[in-house]
Amino acid sequence: MVKQPTFIHHGAVDGVTGSCHEYQLAPDYAVLIDCGLFQGDEQGSGHKEALAVNFPIAHIRALIVTHVHIDHVGRIPYLLAAGFRGPIYCSVASAHLLPLVLEDALKIGVTRDEQLIAGFLRTIQQQIIPCEFNRWLPLPDNKGTFRLQKAGHILGSAYVEIKHQQANGKPFITVFSGDLGAPYSPLLPAPKPPYQADIVVLESTYGDKQHAERRLRIKRLEQALLHSLQDNGTVLFPAFSIGRTQELLYELETLIYRLRGKAIHSNLCWDELTIIVDSPLAAKFNVAYSQLTACWDNEARKKLLTGRHPLNFSQLHTIDSHAEHLAAVNLLTSTHKPAIVIAASGMCEGGRIVNYLKAMLPDPVHQVIFIGYQALGTLGAAIQKYGPRGGYVQIAGERLDIKAEVLTLSGYSAHADQQGLLRFVTGMRKKPAEVRLVHGDEIAKQHLKQAFLDLAIQAVIAN
Repeated sequence: MVKQPTFIHHGAVDGVTGSCHEYQLAPDYAVLIDCGLFQGDEQGSGHKEALAVNFPIAHIRALIVTHVHIDHVGRIPYLLAAGFRGPIYCSVASAHLLPLVLEDALKIGVTRDEQLIAGFLRTIQQQIIPCEFNRWLPLPDNKGTFRLQKAGHILGSAYVEIKHQQANGKPFITVFSGDLGAPYSPLLPAPKPPYQADIVVLESTYGDKQHAERRLRIKRLEQALLHSLQDNGTVLFPAFSIGRTQELLYELETLIYRLRGKAIHSNLCWDELTIIVDSPLAAKFNVAYSQLTACWDNEARKKLLTGRHPLNFSQLHTIDSHAEHLAAVNLLTSTHKPAIVIAASGMCEGGRIVNYLKAMLPDPVHQVIFIGYQALGTLGAAIQKYGPRGGYVQIAGERLDIKAEVLTLSGYSAHADQQGLLRFVTGMRKKPAEVRLVHGDEIAKQHLKQAFLDLAIQAVIAN
């Protein structure tokens, strides 16, 4: 029996990264929802103290993972290093993807020692427990039950319902939203609200924004590419390896199929446009997405039935090795061959996109198009801010004047906007007594809080 659950937020309260929420049912019993890395300026990102799990874990009986983005799972190796040996619950698709994400994170940020990495992966495989959607499962020691529901953010993403008995015998339900997807996003079905909740812990990334509807978004993408490719430069899309890359490929395939035979300019047709995914991890995720087509939405599955594959089409080329990557950077920089390059990371904080930026930012023939959120303090945020002003950025201690064109396509997000977040709560048959706002900048949280209060729903900003 639980008198009242306690929330301790170990991340994603002063910004949008580092998601890690402790749900305490008793002084000696709690579960974690997510355990992610901080990025940009948030919580001293990049410093050892930002990586360490600096809170007690002896009473943490389980970890529930909403999805496998690095800002939700990147501190799991440090959680295990601190001694956590409990179960790691996640969706079936996330169980497939999580080892890929953590292997890549270890190689980039911790060690290249293959034996150490293999040992870690063996350990975590023993702790991961795949869970079917919409099925109530017991928490350790039967302290309550939980279930995962489709969140529509990336493949396998979930929101979490936790149910337990109060001291008065009545059930108490808490919902952790994780990251909720935008309606009508490519590939994935939109999230449906839960039936009821007493408390909702809700993300607020775009709590102050409204996204453009999808047809307008695709039209803006077409217009941006028509504009950018006129001078035969390279169009760079910084994008996270999982989720954003696959959505962008889906919409590029849609454009190319619809405009096949038509000209971009006198020397280039849409059918001839080269699209490069320069990310071994993204390539692995493309394969995983293809293996998990049962998770796709109806529109995407219908394309497969007609012989089209939105993640594997003739114009698409994948770069694997580092040598091939460097050769591609040199080729595109020296020849001005028209191409679209999708490379990680989405906020330009490391990864292969940095080499493209170093080579191409000083050349006005190229473009950088941002389609995702750029956290404060990231290289992506600096380019997005100073590029349109003709400013500069520092990369590895080198000053680079930004002469390449910098564009931002608004509304191109895998996160729900303000209306989507409001609908997630107002769509419940039994409304919560409280909504706790996390995972957002201060302005976004304040706007979303006021929107809930205007609907007579109690909302607080978590701290």
